[in-house]
Amino acid sequence: MYISFPVCPDKMPGLQPWTPGHNEAHRVTIGYGRKVILTSSVTVHSIEILNGGKLVIADSNRPIFLRAKHILIGNKGELHIGSPECPYKGNLTISLFGRSDDTEVEHSYFGRKYIGVGTGGTLEIHGEKKLSWTFLNKTLHPGQGNENSYHFERSWGNRGIIIHVINPKTGDVLHTDRFDTYRSKDESRRLAQYVDEVETGQILAMVVNDEGSNNLEDLAKKGMTVIDHMCMLNMCALCPSTVRPQASISIDTLSNCSVLELADEPQGWRFGDRIVVASTDYSMHQAEEFSILPCPSCTRNQIKVEGKPAYLHIGEEVDGVDMRAEVGLLTRNILIRGEMEPTCYGNEACKFFSFDTFGGHLKTERGFRSVHVEGVEFKHMGQQSMGHYPVHFHMNGDVDKKGGYDPPTYVKDLSIHHTFSRCVTVHGTNGLLVKDVVGYDALGHCFFTEDGPEERNTFDHCLGLLVKASTLLPSDRDSKMCRDITNGAYPGYVAKPRQDCSATSTFWMANPNNNLINCAAAGSEETGFWFIFHHVPTGPSEGMYSPGKSEHTPMGLFINNRAHSNYRAGMILDHGVKTTEANAKDKRPYLSLVGARYSPHQDADPFKPRVPALVHHFVAYKNQDHGAWLRGGDVWFADNGIGLTLASGGTFPDDDGSRQEVKNTLFVGESGNRGMPDLIDQSWGPGGLDHLGRSLPRGVDFPIRGMQIYDGPINIQNCTFRKFIALDGRHTSAFGFRLNNSWQSCPNNNVTDITFDDITSRVFFGEPGPWFNKMEMDGDKTTVFHDIDGSVSEYPGAFLVKEDNWLLRHPDCIDIPDWRAAICSGHYAQIYVQTRNPANLNMKMVKDEYPDKPLELVGALGKRNHYQQFQPVVMLGKGYTMHWDQAAPAEVTIWLINFNRSVSDTFQTAAVAVVRVLISVSLSLMSVCLLPRRLLFLKIKAHNEKEDFAFCSVKGCERVKIKALIPPGSGPSDCMAEAYPRYTEMPVIDVPMPKKLPRSKLMFNPLSIGFKLKIKGTLMLIQSSRGSISVCHSYIYH
Repeated sequence: MYISFPVCPDKMPGLQPWTPGHNEAHRVTIGYGRKVILTSSVTVHSIEILNGGKLVIADSNRPIFLRAKHILIGNKGELHIGSPECPYKGNLTISLFGRSDDTEVEHSYFGRKYIGVGTGGTLEIHGEKKLSWTFLNKTLHPGQGNENSYHFERSWGNRGIIIHVINPKTGDVLHTDRFDTYRSKDESRRLAQYVDEVETGQILAMVVNDEGSNNLEDLAKKGMTVIDHMCMLNMCALCPSTVRPQASISIDTLSNCSVLELADEPQGWRFGDRIVVASTDYSMHQAEEFSILPCPSCTRNQIKVEGKPAYLHIGEEVDGVDMRAEVGLLTRNILIRGEMEPTCYGNEACKFFSFDTFGGHLKTERGFRSVHVEGVEFKHMGQQSMGHYPVHFHMNGDVDKKGGYDPPTYVKDLSIHHTFSRCVTVHGTNGLLVKDVVGYDALGHCFFTEDGPEERNTFDHCLGLLVKASTLLPSDRDSKMCRDITNGAYPGYVAKPRQDCSATSTFWMANPNNNLINCAAAGSEETGFWFIFHHVPTGPSEGMYSPGKSEHTPMGLFINNRAHSNYRAGMILDHGVKTTEANAKDKRPYLSLVGARYSPHQDADPFKPRVPALVHHFVAYKNQDHGAWLRGGDVWFADNGIGLTLASGGTFPDDDGSRQEVKNTLFVGESGNRGMPDLIDQSWGPGGLDHLGRSLPRGVDFPIRGMQIYDGPINIQNCTFRKFIALDGRHTSAFGFRLNNSWQSCPNNNVTDITFDDITSRVFFGEPGPWFNKMEMDGDKTTVFHDIDGSVSEYPGAFLVKEDNWLLRHPDCIDIPDWRAAICSGHYAQIYVQTRNPANLNMKMVKDEYPDKPLELVGALGKRNHYQQFQPVVMLGKGYTMHWDQAAPAEVTIWLINFNRSVSDTFQTAAVAVVRVLISVSLSLMSVCLLPRRLLFLKIKAHNEKEDFAFCSVKGCERVKIKALIPPGSGPSDCMAEAYPRYTEMPVIDVPMPKKLPRSKLMFNPLSIGFKLKIKGTLMLIQSSRGSISVCHSYIYH
């Protein structure tokens, strides 16, 4: 527990002055009730405070510089620098020195070069209160400083010549006057004398208001013609009487400085402080540092900085999306830093870094008495070794009131920059408050939860930017590190970087039950926010929860966050880490990325009701790949390669009943934020409504999509799509589908209340070519979604299907060639066909009404898998046949997905004999070809009711299992000749096409009307939900 002081800590009675001097060999122990105050700079080997010892740093007018290899605060030891009621106002630097190859024995728990808080220790550091970060409130253009040091504006008013004399260095107006040279020659003579007295080097600004030449003499004219620095504007008197002209003159000074207009008053920011302005383009490397200069003429929300920006930094809302650059403070009056060598030396990290990565670190041990740190700058902290991070809470358990800490433990108002291993690490610790922290230029996950059991921690108003790869974990590593670091992998294993590694993130959440509020992920080598799942706790947290608990744990608060300038995605809620060591069966290293499925339930119990995971008011823009990839959420997206992808909560038949929702979301394809050329980190090419140059997410021909439909079921409601403009050679659409997709597509993907604004293509189903490849994968061929209210297709209740998928078509379907789609009606469902012995077959599926238009499927799984699965969408009440490119499998199981009891479906398949078998499902007639010239007929109809979002009935999944003895050497089981034309049927329209909506009910501007549209790039803003995960009020932009 922290005990507040009635007076400042350095004013407490009983403190003894301590001036140990400078000796790097001096080992200091402060104990046995000794209480000392440091009043001057000191260099020692180390300081250990324990057994009732207390060290207080004096709040002095003189800077204090404390150098040590380590500071250890042991049992009943205390270190105090200011207090909450009495923040430290002086300048203090704690400099940790030492090398990784020192011969001294390191501490078994804390290591080297540290500030360590052991069991029973107290650390109280309270620096000056300063604004941690804010937003740029006016756009900063490259090479310009927003200074406009002199600005004059005048509407129609007093007649004559108005003069301002301006200081060219500061832009200050030194003198003003007005000369009515229309009325009087005396005024002309006065003007000539005035001009003659202007000092050399000063700027003379003149505005002629109404008329000034009537009595303007030659002497005055001559005086003005010899002036070198003069600006003159004539507000003509010949304008019509209804026009009220206005004069405006702006003069930029030649000084190398810029004025930044901020959203908030920069409390505590001073001359000499360093700040960073975030990138607002695709490349995180466009973040720029500046030093603050004095600025007497600045308003309360302005600062002047040294230098001009090299890049564009947006300071406004663009196309409905808040794209303002974050501006973070790097300087604090208390600095804790590591002393560094000039180059990398003597360790494996030197293969990847040219600089020294052995910085200092601050670490807390379980059972500390009190830790509160605020108002501190951490620089050159962290080490490229496990467990040594700038700020590290290690296995501390509950550190809030639940754990007996009152006030609860916190770190606030920190500036952590140029670090060598993360920013803030929360490891086996719960209830920590991390607030108003800026993390900049860091290696590895910046705000990091480690093993999986970390819960109830709150990250409030934290900013992370320029987050780079690190060697520590597979998820930290880039492609080169992933391939070159083989420790932990099974001998001979060759890493797959995009599968095993490449996940560096600004916020890495190993447990969903943590709170992220008002945070910004403004540039990472991979992802902004990543929710990852540990099936079991890892590391020293092993055994802290039962297997699978984290995947079922409800999500904490995720409110008002933003992500931009990230390479992979603004946000990912998906995947897990490998929780076993490498072995012959699974050769990947421990903690490599693996698949995982998030399905939140009450009390993390899968047998209790589902609990929505909510993503509220999320803004994502200028992320090169995805705005967000979620298994749930509600978000805004803009200028992302793909705004939002919602991935299914599970693979059938697992996780039945999960769903995802996107509501109240704005998607912007290509916003007014054009960016600027930076060919090192991003592409540049034509785009937008005017086809002018702009930065692009992944290439000039990358198909930009707002909402990318993957599998489902998903519900997209009340969303707006803006500025999705196609170009020749680049497909862009509001709605699109995952590229090169082998997976299932759900007919229960529903869209409603969609608005379009300045788009050329609402939907694009894809075509063979760049990025789409040959469109030969099963998911590429079976895409479908349901337009509930007709706000996309203009036909309420219609389904949009791929134009060449004749399993789903009827004669009245409407072709939309530019969408590569058809608008159809009907009752649709899926069948899940699982085959064994062998599993490497291709399946051909044919609708009896269109036997000349089969659909070839290769299966969703690799050909080496022990079973194969096919997941076609079918029209209920129709007949189909299934055929194989080799001898039929010995075992075929047909599952019914999304079949409703009230609608009947049939499907024909070729089997051992021509037999008609009646089975309760819901197709029409289905035939399976099991041997040449042999068809097995099945009528499948659902017996039981199905809940809205369930794959199967309330009593479970209904299925048919077929086993056959296939003679060795049998040829391909293709029964087309036996099936057709014998079983060919006349096409019948079971569900009539809906009537087209009248134009008065359409929700888009004239650019969106009509079906013959081009396809171009998009920006997106989305909110989504998975397994009852909902997202509201979000933006996704390009």
